[in-house]
Amino acid sequence: MAATHYLACDLGAESGRVMLGTLDGGRLTLQELHRFPSAAMKIGDTLRWDVLRVFEELKAGMREAARLGVPVAGISTDSWGVDYVWVRDGEPLLAVPFHYRDARGDDAFDRVFAKVPADDIFARTGIQFMPFNTLFQLDDDARRRPWVFGVSDRFLNIADYFNWLMSGVARAEESLASTTQIYDPAARQWAWDLAEKIGVPREVFPSIVPSGSRLGPLVSTLAEETGLAGVDVLATCSHDTGAAVAAVPAEGSGWAYLSSGTWSLLGVELPAPKIDATSRALNFTNEGGYGGTTRFLKNIVGLWIVQECRRAWAAEGRVFNYEELTSMAASAEPLRSLISPLAPRFGKPGGMPEKVRDFCAATGQPVPESPGQIVRCALESIALVYRKTLAELERAAGVAIDRIHIVGGGCRNALLNQCAADATGRTILAGPVEATATGNVLIQALALGHLDSLDSLRQVVRSSFEVTTYEPRDREVWDEAFGRFEALPEDP
Repeated sequence: MAATHYLACDLGAESGRVMLGTLDGGRLTLQELHRFPSAAMKIGDTLRWDVLRVFEELKAGMREAARLGVPVAGISTDSWGVDYVWVRDGEPLLAVPFHYRDARGDDAFDRVFAKVPADDIFARTGIQFMPFNTLFQLDDDARRRPWVFGVSDRFLNIADYFNWLMSGVARAEESLASTTQIYDPAARQWAWDLAEKIGVPREVFPSIVPSGSRLGPLVSTLAEETGLAGVDVLATCSHDTGAAVAAVPAEGSGWAYLSSGTWSLLGVELPAPKIDATSRALNFTNEGGYGGTTRFLKNIVGLWIVQECRRAWAAEGRVFNYEELTSMAASAEPLRSLISPLAPRFGKPGGMPEKVRDFCAATGQPVPESPGQIVRCALESIALVYRKTLAELERAAGVAIDRIHIVGGGCRNALLNQCAADATGRTILAGPVEATATGNVLIQALALGHLDSLDSLRQVVRSSFEVTTYEPRDREVWDEAFGRFEALPEDP
């Protein structure tokens, strides 16, 4: 078969990019055509997404693909979950969408649990409770701006929104819908009873399609504007972690995945949802994966703390790239100070270096001062969260895990990878870095008949990308550190 080309529009919380994927002879190559910064923006006292600017950036990447002159078979967008855009007919934006870190989620649990008990919500959806899940955001809309239900045709989660702008077909792709906490994984349909209880009408919910669905051709106006013609728009795994997990180069059993970026998502691939008392108590989630699989995982802290520190230092005129920060951290004293990365203070933007220092001071530990010390403290603490979560995962899923595949941008961080191996006592297999774009592209290939199974997709990944292995070291040292970590208060 001749080489085939696909475009992946890959949107992350920190940046977005348009990637050209070329499948030739059972191997995939990726080329970054266009990268742009996150579209998060402050409006008054709210945090929002500038989605129309993102669309302009995606069009810039599409024009670059047209300039290269290669025939593009398909295009698809993936993104983070839970956030959404209200639309009507051809009107592309009725309200500027909220960012999941906006403060409107602060009282979300109290509001919704007064209407529907938490246990009932989990029994219906199997989703980890996080205050910014779509369920809670829709409840806030019903409370504070019910007018959106009267003027909108539907809401579309972020990647679905861009797939709609490109195809004219408004659908909810299953892996992305599954993150909303208003989706029933057993029925593979919206949880209509929950929608009714929080006051959201059925009419605003888009129809759900399976991962790997063809939506239609690129709309003619966009084809003319960008110079692309003959391109199919597809809904792959529109949730970025769903795409990344599909691209994990694993074989056999006994493995877990860790999608490492702004967030860390640690879990296993299961054939069906696991919704029971243990997964509820440990706050695990059942999200949709390619082919009807279940991503049984927990959303935990990732490189967000380091990213926020970097932004704070840049605002002071101290500009570091991530390689510099990691190098400085590698030279700092190991396991000197630890934080509880899941503490509420670390989930909110702003002042992150000071938050790390304050936590250490409040818990009687040496206070990290230099950027290297602060970053090392954050990375080692994140690795200890991995250890704790891995033990919970084995218990909740009823599996034994001997190796962890780390994929995504965070797997570039050799220090964090080694800390993860040391903290968990498991072999770490790091790569590919571009797992989300890889999964996006190769699920397009499956949908278009250029590959025939998830197994063949993963074989392409194994043939195309190098994987770096990290073996655990210093077990007694990390056991002692984990004891200190467990004794820390959540938020002193």
